[in-house]
Amino acid sequence: MTEESPTTRVLDTGALRALAHPLRVRILDLLSQEGPQTASTLAALTGESSGSTSYHLRMLARHDLVREVEGRAGRERWWERPRGRISFGDESVGDSPAARAVLQVAVAEYHRARFQEMFDYFTRGADAESEEWRDASVSSTTTAHLTAAQMRELAERMDALFSEYAERYRGQTGEDVRAVSLRADMFPLPRRGERS
Repeated sequence: MTEESPTTRVLDTGALRALAHPLRVRILDLLSQEGPQTASTLAALTGESSGSTSYHLRMLARHDLVREVEGRAGRERWWERPRGRISFGDESVGDSPAARAVLQVAVAEYHRARFQEMFDYFTRGADAESEEWRDASVSSTTTAHLTAAQMRELAERMDALFSEYAERYRGQTGEDVRAVSLRADMFPLPRRGERS
């Protein structure tokens, strides 16, 4: 595997269509969280058949969302998620109503999967964790009164901090090391009188 610097890829309509499927989003997340996997190991992690995960891996690979691991010997193919970020940029789909619909479905599925993961942890999963991991977990909400430019600046600072930690500890192993989801939700609230 060659080491490349992380970049941000703005997804085109084809890649957005590929991510509009719940299992494909789950596979992409698992590759990010667990590292390279085969169709069989992904089947075990998702409860799907290896034929199904193999098919969905090929669909993701067709749009360069996953790639085969170079130099990995064995009967089964190993797959990984390329380093870097993906962006659901509006500029990539233009004004076509069909393309806008694909963007909406992909964004909705992507965020639904993240919300479900967070919901599962805070409603059921936390009880199975040690006190150390429960105390380190956080779900925090603060309301700030910002301009769009200030919100963008804060988002960039948070992204830089998350990226710094991800790079600093990339490849770290050990009995007490686990994959950790770093998240921040930031959005403008409806103006007074605009709430439904």
